[in-house]
Amino acid sequence: MFSHLKEQPADKILQLMQMYKDDPRPVKIDLGVGVYKNAEGVTPVMRAVKAAEKRIWEEQESKSYVGLAGDPAFADSMIDLVLGDAVARDSVAAVATPGGTGAVRQAFELIRMANPDARVFVSNPTWPNHVSILKFLNMPIVEYRYFDEETRGVDFDGMLADLADAKPGDVVLLHGCCHNPTGANLNRTQWQQVVDVLLKTGGVPMIDIAYQGFGDGLEEDAAGTRLVASSVPECLIAASCSKNFGVYRERTGLLMAISDKPDMKALAQGNLNFLNRQNYSFPPDHGARVVTTILQEPALRADWAAELEEVRLSMLALREQIASELQRLSGSDRFGFIAQHRGMFSRLGAAPDKVQKLREEHAIYMVGDSRLNIAGLNSETVPILAKAIIDVGI
Repeated sequence: MFSHLKEQPADKILQLMQMYKDDPRPVKIDLGVGVYKNAEGVTPVMRAVKAAEKRIWEEQESKSYVGLAGDPAFADSMIDLVLGDAVARDSVAAVATPGGTGAVRQAFELIRMANPDARVFVSNPTWPNHVSILKFLNMPIVEYRYFDEETRGVDFDGMLADLADAKPGDVVLLHGCCHNPTGANLNRTQWQQVVDVLLKTGGVPMIDIAYQGFGDGLEEDAAGTRLVASSVPECLIAASCSKNFGVYRERTGLLMAISDKPDMKALAQGNLNFLNRQNYSFPPDHGARVVTTILQEPALRADWAAELEEVRLSMLALREQIASELQRLSGSDRFGFIAQHRGMFSRLGAAPDKVQKLREEHAIYMVGDSRLNIAGLNSETVPILAKAIIDVGI
């Protein structure tokens, strides 16, 4: 049997991680893998997470299954965090999933069940796993313009023109905030224009929100998602807790299906439960219980929000430092976009050969499309990166 298997392409980011580990140079910078690191290069366990885990350890009396959809309290807490009062709770069906990736996968599966002919519109570029999963499921993909390589901002006119081609039943995949891999985001006015196009075409929005709290703040980062969810007849939202709670390895996510038709919630919930049963039966609970404990306990929630704000501000400070240092070295403001981007990532817009030179000549590792993880830097490595960028001619 195994002899009939085909070699699968290696994950480029995982390859990059291995190359970084194998590099013997004493000074090297890893800007590839998408995890938050503090100034010491550590991905810390947040204070509130430690406190919640201790409480759970002391109070939990069973490790029995919770349910196909996961703990309802987790869904309630996450729906409140992501959507606030934008939509009525009884219009939202939800299931816990193994991380945000699990939520994305289940959303694609649900789309395929509902409409096998649905085309999924994805931004160019987008998180590579979006496209990888869609291709694995043999689902039609349509790219829409998003990143302007010259301005390093959003090509919004191109985006609107491409989204206008969506048809009823097609799905438009949007990043809720902190666009991965570019860091270029829509503003409030642009979100409203996207809503207008969706209402006109009948396209169904699917929002992947993996970085709430990393951009402009918890409420601000959810504004686009809330606007869309409250404006369209149907919507899918895949939410991740990996980044903003730092529970990467606990695989904690939630998939929401929203409908303005009351009888559709029960139908969507039944299908979401069915999909969970087919894929992994019961979703993991530990991370979800940690998140629920934090969000439902005022003191823990306040401490979590404060630490998350420290993380957000540290990344903004690094962005300002990079942009300032590059302006000093280049004598121009052409790198000012780095300070304007939000979240963990920025895309420099550099050619692959320049990215290769950064790696070979300066031991600076970033993804081949020139996506760099801002959180992989600190105040001491920023000048090293800036000088290398200028040296290789980006």
